[in-house]
Amino acid sequence: MTSNEFIILAIVATSGATYISRLLGAITSKKVSVKSKIFYWFNCVAYSTLAALLGRMIIFPAGVLSSSELAIRLIVFTASISLFILTKKNLVLPTIFSGLLLATLNNF
Repeated sequence: MTSNEFIILAIVATSGATYISRLLGAITSKKVSVKSKIFYWFNCVAYSTLAALLGRMIIFPAGVLSSSELAIRLIVFTASISLFILTKKNLVLPTIFSGLLLATLNNF
């Protein structure tokens, strides 16, 4: 199997897994109440997974982000979370601000 065939197979397999789980979620979502314990549990799992991924990106970055220092990444993270809270959970401003702040602090 060539490299290109392997990449295409990987894309098809991951796409299939993604869309199957979304389809099953859409089918079963009508039966799960938003106020149920199972829905709350899934919500907690989703947020904890996101927190773990963010923590890994900040503490053990890969790629270009690894060229910045940990202190800079923590400053940008703290400032972005603060801006997110101050702007009443606006996602656009902290996202743009974090990119600009990271670029500014890395150039000094």
